[in-house]
Amino acid sequence: MSRRVRSTSESLLSIVLGLEAVLMFFVTLTAFGLKAVPPVTAFVGGGVLIVLLVVVAGLLRYRWGVWLGWLLQAVLVATGILLPVMYVVGAGFAAIWVYCFIKGRQIDRARAQLQEN
Repeated sequence: MSRRVRSTSESLLSIVLGLEAVLMFFVTLTAFGLKAVPPVTAFVGGGVLIVLLVVVAGLLRYRWGVWLGWLLQAVLVATGILLPVMYVVGAGFAAIWVYCFIKGRQIDRARAQLQEN
């Protein structure tokens, strides 16, 4: 069986979401350790967000999957409500997401043009 060829955009964005899932693991532990939220809230909320990030990373082949990725970027920044440093960290990851989104699309367009010729 041959594997489906992933676009550069899909690959880059899935990498970002994977890194954000790892980040959320440590943010969950930090929220618990600093007692920013009750333990159940920290672990359930963090766990749900980690699972969503990993699942959406696999759905980026669909347009709606990319939109879910954008929504998760907003959620990541919004975690700053619980841990204010997450406003900065979330904004940094959102900036990486935007860069990978734009560059991935540019590379995919250039690759499509090369394949046409």
